[in-house]
Amino acid sequence: MRIGVLGSGGMAEALGGRWVAAGHEVLVGGRSPERSRAVAARVGAVAGSPADAVAFGDAVLLAVPAAVAAEVLGPAPGRVVVDCTNSVVPGRFALDEPRAAVRLAERTGAHVVKAFNLCHVGVWRLPSLVFEGRPLGVPLCGDSAAALGVVRELVRSIGCVPVDGGPLERAELLEATTAFAIGLWVGGADVRSIFPPLPEASGLM
Repeated sequence: MRIGVLGSGGMAEALGGRWVAAGHEVLVGGRSPERSRAVAARVGAVAGSPADAVAFGDAVLLAVPAAVAAEVLGPAPGRVVVDCTNSVVPGRFALDEPRAAVRLAERTGAHVVKAFNLCHVGVWRLPSLVFEGRPLGVPLCGDSAAALGVVRELVRSIGCVPVDGGPLERAELLEATTAFAIGLWVGGADVRSIFPPLPEASGLM
């Protein structure tokens, strides 16, 4: 698959590098040509402009600050856009812009899929994404069946498991979960202890 990476920061490098290692073609196009070339060289991708990244191939990873995401992406009608941003207020662990993913789709015309936003960039840099014998689950929220299919393949190709999170309007809940979890992590809590396996006898299975 051909993936344009819009951005040249940590998430762009971590996910872009994993996709290159999985055999995908990746083009890194951030706002800084120098940083884009450096990231591309480190992960084995090619470098280009932001416009090149948007036009490149089958999907676009939007890995820029949430506040400028729509501006940097620009009009992208029909493009599959993987939105890994989080509209989290620094230090407060609350959402800065409700319905950010929905607004992004409305402003750009893209088929936005919220994904890869729940884990810190440090997780994506780990040698393995298997924890306690289980591959990492990646929640996806989106409205386009075709776009969701593309992103599921991107998730599986790096050894993770796609998790259906519902339509794009639920991306706000996914971002809120991220903000809440970050606050707990910063406070030293074990976030995993909050989500035990659901007993089969609960009636919800």
